[in-house]
Amino acid sequence: MQHRESLDLKVKERLKRWPQRPPGLGAQRGGQDAWLRGRPTEDFASCQPFLKLPGSTRMRTLPDGLWLKFGGTPQEPYVDILAVEACGTIQNLLDKRSRFAPSTHSLLAVCPVPWLLAPIAKNDPTPRWQRTGVLLHPPTLPVTLPVRDMRVLYGLKHHHYAGFAMHQLPHAHEFFAPMETLMAEDSHDNPALQALISRACVSANFLSST
Repeated sequence: MQHRESLDLKVKERLKRWPQRPPGLGAQRGGQDAWLRGRPTEDFASCQPFLKLPGSTRMRTLPDGLWLKFGGTPQEPYVDILAVEACGTIQNLLDKRSRFAPSTHSLLAVCPVPWLLAPIAKNDPTPRWQRTGVLLHPPTLPVTLPVRDMRVLYGLKHHHYAGFAMHQLPHAHEFFAPMETLMAEDSHDNPALQALISRACVSANFLSST
């Protein structure tokens, strides 16, 4: 248990260096592009966005990494998400996969007020709520948004990764990488990882016009 907590902390420490827009995902052309890193925050504050099912007041999903892309209109907002999960054991992987399994239930993203009011980053004093493009005024209550699209990147230990790649078939929303790749110095600049994440978006399903 202690080893797993140490692994999670190391991964989160590395993910703190990733930019507000996931590495490998270029800016959207001709439209709103409102990516924000929800987890982990730079100060590891407890007040961070989380995922849940409608009506649930206790069961929450707290990914190691969570990026939210706000879209829609103030009347009908939504988010697309990229979650990153570090899995130290196969059982841990199975548990986390079950939380993101395809379902007819709606998944919700909850953004706490302090997180929305806080600056985007140390070098960017803009409040997060202004970057969303769907909030017209500073929020006074937590903002709950439906998740339109979900992609999950799982980090696996090398031997688990090799076995999974050989014997298992990922779901359409799932992506996998060796843990060593996620935890490497400047992992967000890794061209191979950027190429993988570039496919974890809605636009990857459409023909690109050049």
